[in-house]
Amino acid sequence: MHDLMVRCIILFFVINILMLSTLGITDQNNAIVIHNVQIFDGEQIIDELSVVVIRDGKIYDVRNDLPDLPESVFIDGNGKTLLPGLVDSHVHVYGEVLEPSLVFGVTTVFDMFSQPAMAAQLRKEQHETGAVSRADLFSAGILVTAPGGHGTQYGLQIPTIDDPDAAAAFVEDRIAEGSDYIKIVYDDGSSYGIDFNTLDKETLAAVIREAHRRDKLAVVHISELEDARDAIEAGADGLVHIFHDRAADQAFIDLVVENDAFIIPTLTVLESAGGTPSGASLLEDPRLEPYILVDERQNLQTAFPVGDYPDTSFHNTLENTRMLHEAGVRILAGSDAPNPGTAHGVSIHRELELLVQAGLSPLEALRSATSVPAQAFGLNNRGRILPGYRADLLLVNGNPIDDITATRDIVAVWKLGVQADRERQKERVEQQLADLERAEEPPPGLDDGLISDFEDGTISAAFGSEWDESTDAMMGGNSTVEMEIVEGGAPESNYSLLLSGRIDDSFQNPWAGAMFFPGFEPMWPANLSSKSGISFWARGDGRTFSILFFTQSRGMMPVFQSFTAGDEWERFYFDFSSFDGIDGSDVTGIVFSAGLPEGPFELQLDKISLE
Repeated sequence: MHDLMVRCIILFFVINILMLSTLGITDQNNAIVIHNVQIFDGEQIIDELSVVVIRDGKIYDVRNDLPDLPESVFIDGNGKTLLPGLVDSHVHVYGEVLEPSLVFGVTTVFDMFSQPAMAAQLRKEQHETGAVSRADLFSAGILVTAPGGHGTQYGLQIPTIDDPDAAAAFVEDRIAEGSDYIKIVYDDGSSYGIDFNTLDKETLAAVIREAHRRDKLAVVHISELEDARDAIEAGADGLVHIFHDRAADQAFIDLVVENDAFIIPTLTVLESAGGTPSGASLLEDPRLEPYILVDERQNLQTAFPVGDYPDTSFHNTLENTRMLHEAGVRILAGSDAPNPGTAHGVSIHRELELLVQAGLSPLEALRSATSVPAQAFGLNNRGRILPGYRADLLLVNGNPIDDITATRDIVAVWKLGVQADRERQKERVEQQLADLERAEEPPPGLDDGLISDFEDGTISAAFGSEWDESTDAMMGGNSTVEMEIVEGGAPESNYSLLLSGRIDDSFQNPWAGAMFFPGFEPMWPANLSSKSGISFWARGDGRTFSILFFTQSRGMMPVFQSFTAGDEWERFYFDFSSFDGIDGSDVTGIVFSAGLPEGPFELQLDKISLE
């Protein structure tokens, strides 16, 4: 019995040591001491204290003298300001975006619409290991929208609701998927010149009521004053945009104050909605530019098509934010990355700048990205520099209380007391820029234009990186495809590429096919502008198929042409200019794909060449 107890005690200590190691947290004797530093504690500057001690991933002490910890790492903060890690209260997380977020001082994000399975996996990892190399994620999962409503246009097949009696089951399903809070769309798109369906007032109110019954916050996407009024009257905890159609009236302001609701204005994305790429100035800031990934740079310089968006809209956006703030309404900083004009992590710094333009003081803007969102979303262990809180911290040169852009001059970022490897991202950007310069030259092997004739019996290409299967499964769809080399091909050819599979219409815009990457790695741009178009031979089952071009300048929005492949081999040619005017200078991918109608398909390809 004694031996068993000893073994259990030893096992207990081993497990705890392993857990601390997994979290990347040092032994408590190896503390981090940041001293001689100005401290913004999430609420105010603490003039009388200048030392913060980090132990075991938490803030151990905030004091005015150096502790007697000789084995610790001491960091001199002279001329610097220490802040809680920043919070971006409105993002959409797809892909590997949380590591770049941390590099820019964002240690926590609130996602407003993403794939539940992906969000669940990320949260599982951050719970089990701390995920110290990336920002923490909290997520609404699938948003609540009407059939044909905002959120259904992206091709992702999502559940919708149009009946208040369905609210209980709908909210229950979202919570079962892991939603941390409920995000509702109440917007018909008319203020942007778009036509969406939207929920009626009764369904809006029912969803909010059911969220509250399950102790979940309910936040509402709006764009017009009357929609905002309906949402607050229905009991919404917060609005995840500010309306821009006209100025707020006093009755609305009083309503928000009375209900203690919060606002996430998302000024950055609304500036871009007015035709001004809000993130372009970030690329001109030498404190930020070296850390901005190449694939995010184009998006930062992009704005939404203006359409019917009135010239006065962004003025209204700033003015409404100012009036609500002056009335005492809680304002939270959120970028709505990765919409046009934004990028994950870096755009929070533009949002802070715009909040100051809207009338918040720099101190109040900093609160909007630290203590205020932590309090609004019920996180009682972050957003402040207090003993016992998480050691999610941002150290910057200068004083952001005097100049809000000082948040951009980052010295170090810690999550759970582990310092982010910002140098790694900087080196990655340098490599990307070097690769991009190399990509300006035509890829080796392009001269005769041949991509693939499959005569060696393999799925290979004369240049570029590879062929790969491409289906809507990457977006949650169920379409399938197989690629294989088969005997028999176009005239005077021995082999061809056979694509066979099935289109499943459970996805809004299903696809399945094969993708060729002309760059030296997948989705890296290749300069094909020495050629004028693409030719290929095809035969198939009589379906209409598509050939799609992805380009760096258009991001993830492809341009395409259609062709019908019958049971006899036929040669097709498409000029680059027929793909909405592209010139071939920055092609990242070429896809041959089947689409609707649902069902099996077969397509054979041969002698694929650029001419």
